[in-house]
Amino acid sequence: MTGNRGGGPPLGRAGVMDHALRVFDTAAMELGATLERLQASRGDGSERALRAVRDLQAALAVLMDERVKIDRLRNETAGVVGERALDLDAARAEIGRRLARLRDT
Repeated sequence: MTGNRGGGPPLGRAGVMDHALRVFDTAAMELGATLERLQASRGDGSERALRAVRDLQAALAVLMDERVKIDRLRNETAGVVGERALDLDAARAEIGRRLARLRDT
């Protein structure tokens, strides 16, 4: 996979996930707008319009589920646990301080 359509350098894992999230966000906005237009014109009661609304709602639900999975994977890759990122440098410093106190005693 390349970083851009011009054949640039390949994207890293984080770059691929960020790109996927942008694609999902764009698709969700477009699906949402189309869904709103169809729901507004649903007054004619056309079976085809109703079926299209249901199909778009299902597609939007799948899209949002996949976006959540990608977002979770991106957080795992970045080392985010819960709502915050792990600060490994701070953890190393704390371990060093504790070891120093143990050596002093």
